[in-house]
Amino acid sequence: MNSDRQNAHLTYRANAGAGRHGWLRLTPAYSVRLVRERTRHLPAGAVVTDPFSGSGTTVLAAAEHGCDGRAVDVNPFLVWLGNAKAASYPEALLQETREMVPGLAERATQWAAEAPVLWAPNLHNIDRWWSPGALAALKGLRRVLDEDDLPAAELDLLSIAFCRTAIAVSNAAFNHQSMSFRPPEAPELDGTHVIDRFAAEAAEILAGAGTSLPGTGRVTHGDARELGAGGLTPCDLLLTSPPYVNRMSYIRELRPYMYWLRFLDQARDAGELDWAAIGGTWGVATSRLNDRCDGPVGGPIVEAGGQATYIIGNSTFYRHVVPAERWYASLLQAAGFTDVQVSVLRKRNSNLALYEYEVTATRP
Repeated sequence: MNSDRQNAHLTYRANAGAGRHGWLRLTPAYSVRLVRERTRHLPAGAVVTDPFSGSGTTVLAAAEHGCDGRAVDVNPFLVWLGNAKAASYPEALLQETREMVPGLAERATQWAAEAPVLWAPNLHNIDRWWSPGALAALKGLRRVLDEDDLPAAELDLLSIAFCRTAIAVSNAAFNHQSMSFRPPEAPELDGTHVIDRFAAEAAEILAGAGTSLPGTGRVTHGDARELGAGGLTPCDLLLTSPPYVNRMSYIRELRPYMYWLRFLDQARDAGELDWAAIGGTWGVATSRLNDRCDGPVGGPIVEAGGQATYIIGNSTFYRHVVPAERWYASLLQAAGFTDVQVSVLRKRNSNLALYEYEVTATRP
């Protein structure tokens, strides 16, 4: 593969039109196309494991192929999302949910008029995220989802539609790996537009949920360094993308979802989750480095003849290249794997010499 190409089809951008894979955007996610290419040789029932589940791409793609997808993630929101994406939804449940959406939308419109007394997440500078009309409508939608005591599966699907609506009508702009905000003079959206958008998003989510999955998928909350707690068993393929060594926050663009769905309440909670996932961003990591003492990076047992595949990017630190791909190759060799290979997948979207690599190895 030409290492100078950015190959967007191998990134999260390729997931936008891929059914359940496109339900929520996560910048660090890799392409479902990549997972499908790596799993197509596996027989039905093969076990595919991802110790860094992220948006659940590996687990869902494995289930779509008829495999048993298993994963772990330290972020409870991503555990919820991965399980919602890989679940099976009976048609009767989907039809019942479709029929309730118009009533939910009507009551949300009524509640939006009472916006000043409704709950809103403790998101810093929330007025920067949403105009007054959009925020009022979101508060109304949140109220009706809270008060209806919906079955878990229905609430999961409608919550995903809510998240898609919240980010679509926000002032946030995802034009780079983190985010920025649109100028304050951007036109304000009224509540009717927001609630209509929710109804449209719900219809799309329910349509995707109707696709049957021949396999299974499950994400467990846990730390990849202590996989015994995740209950993972030996797998035929380990396919994962661990956090990159650039310490880019994996929480930043998830914050609006996590606050609205009550996975977060205080800014400190987000910082602590980043600390658990990547050792904190550079400033936090520097001040707390002496407090952190980890054991060896764990890994689920790969069956004899099985393969391990890591998608990992290099990084730079004060203009020095951090060769993460070579580190992973060395770790796999030290763990007794054979046929260890490193190949370039693509050049990342940067002026620096940053690339994404695939490191593969076989368990003898």
